[in-house]
This record gives sequence, C-alpha cells and structure tokens, in this order.
Amino acid sequence: MNNIGLVLSGGGARGISHLGVLQGLEEMGISVKIISGASAGAVIGALYAAGYTPGEILSLAKAHTPRSLIAAVMSSGGLFSPQVLKGVLIEAIPQNSFESLKTPLMVTATDLANCSSITFSAGVLHEVLVGSAAIPALFEPVVLEQRLLVDGGVCNNFPADCLSGKCDKIIGSHVNKLLNSSGGKLSRLQVLERCFHLAIAEKVAAQAKYCDVLIEPLLPHYNMFEMKHADEIFDIGYNAVMAQKESVLQLAD
Repeated sequence: MNNIGLVLSGGGARGISHLGVLQGLEEMGISVKIISGASAGAVIGALYAAGYTPGEILSLAKAHTPRSLIAAVMSSGGLFSPQVLKGVLIEAIPQNSFESLKTPLMVTATDLANCSSITFSAGVLHEVLVGSAAIPALFEPVVLEQRLLVDGGVCNNFPADCLSGKCDKIIGSHVNKLLNSSGGKLSRLQVLERCFHLAIAEKVAAQAKYCDVLIEPLLPHYNMFEMKHADEIFDIGYNAVMAQKESVLQLAD
C-alpha cells in the first residue's frame, strides 16, 4: 500500500474546506502518513497531526473565531490571530514540538530577514505555526532565532515540493482556485485578496504538478476573512474530495 502525503494550502477561513477533505479521506479509509501546509493549512494540519478529528477542529475554529476575521483582527481575537492562536495551541498541543505529533508535519513560513521561504519539520511548533499564519501588515512577524516569520503563503502558499521523496503519492487540497469574476463590484479586501492570488498563481501551478490528485473546492463566494459560512465551506471540501473518490482510492493501492 502506498504512503500518502497531503499538502494543505493557505486560505484563511477558506481553509475550513481542508477539514471537509480530511473527513472524506477518513471515510474512504485513507491514512495520511505526512502533512505539509502553509498558513491556515499548516494550523489545520498541525491539529490533525496531533490527533484531533476534522469535526473537533471545526468546532475549535468556530468557538474561537468571530463570524468575521476582520473583526478578529481589529479585536486581536480569532483562531487565526496570533494571540488567540498561540493560546489555542498551548491548550491543544501542550508539548510544543513537531516531535510530539502523531503524524509528521512540515510547515512553510516566509522569512523576511532572509527574503526566502523556509520549511520546518522539527523543534518548537507553536511559534512556527503562528509565524506561518501571520498575514503581513495585519499581524506582527514572529521572531524566531534570527528569523522574522510571516505568512507562508507569501512565497509558497501550496508547499507540495517538500513532500517529494517523503511519500509515494501526494494529495493536494488547494482552496484558492481562481475563477473569472462576474464583473461586479469588489470590496477593497476582495481586491487585495484577488491580487495576491494572481501574483502567486504561477508558483501554485508549479507546486500542483507534484500532486497525484489535486482537490480544488470551488469557493468563489467565500473570502478568506469571513467565518460565518464555516459549515458550508466544510461541506464543499467534503463534496470535492468525494467527487474524486475513485482517483483517491487508486492512489492507496
């Protein structure tokens, strides 16, 4: 049986769709042997690697995050804000180390000090996760040794390459598929988000080539700053992976 690696993209609140993907994989009997993630994908990957179920992680996210992540930013609250995320991690994964996880995990962050992407797989965990999820200009960089860590998505929002050679097959869950807009008016945040994903689209496409199965839940009506549709986003991820059930099961043979 093939060892399966799973890569989870960043995407803020849309990252909840990864949980639906994980739920579907579990129902198919797919055991993930190693996980790679950036930003929200890294946080979800860490909690799953620690042994929490997709449903438990969904409940955790909903309990600690306002319906709007912008409200979370302004109030320094919400699961994906540094203060609350650090507190949740201390409670959920008290050992604070990659080595304590039940499933190997690789977390990609961006090091502003060296202007490069960096991937962690050992050592302290909480600080790396908070750094990987620290959206530039909204949250302060995390200082770790000689590094200044910010959102992993800046340089590599879909870190599939680091799984190459560490597993037999790779499943990718990417929650930021770019679709043509209807041409309607976009908010400033929607403009900012769309420009960001356009800027990194070429890098994401290159990373997607490492995946044997690529799952891209269609989430055009959900932005990365709103949690009010968390249950719907979960279901879309679940339906997306179940739609590729045959291809996923073939990987495990």
